[in-house]
Amino acid sequence: MATRHHARMAVVSLLYAYDLGNGNIAEHTDEILEEKKIRNKQKDFALALFDGVMKNLEACDKAIIEHLKEWDFERLGSIERATLRLATFEILFGELDSAVVINEAVEITKAFGTEQSPKFINGVLDAISKDKPE
Repeated sequence: MATRHHARMAVVSLLYAYDLGNGNIAEHTDEILEEKKIRNKQKDFALALFDGVMKNLEACDKAIIEHLKEWDFERLGSIERATLRLATFEILFGELDSAVVINEAVEITKAFGTEQSPKFINGVLDAISKDKPE
């Protein structure tokens, strides 16, 4: 059975595909989630996250860009950008404690990213969570 962690990993995959130029990825979310065995409540959760990120993409990207230290947003790896977008959405618009969101993002990055990615993701998300409006 899929967990919320699996659902988040699937959302990162969807956002990754979007970032690589697959602008119509939203039309295929049901199929992709089914392939990854993300069903029922977890499917609803994943779809809500994906839709939320896409609807708030500009706000998420703005927050990420504001907290990148000596990094160009366009030079970020697609996995890192996808993970940052998802976690930033959850920090800014979700109800989970930021520490939980950051931990999830770090774990996802360990699975998909480079060796340096988890530390980088942690630092950016920590800065975003500290600046989050109350």
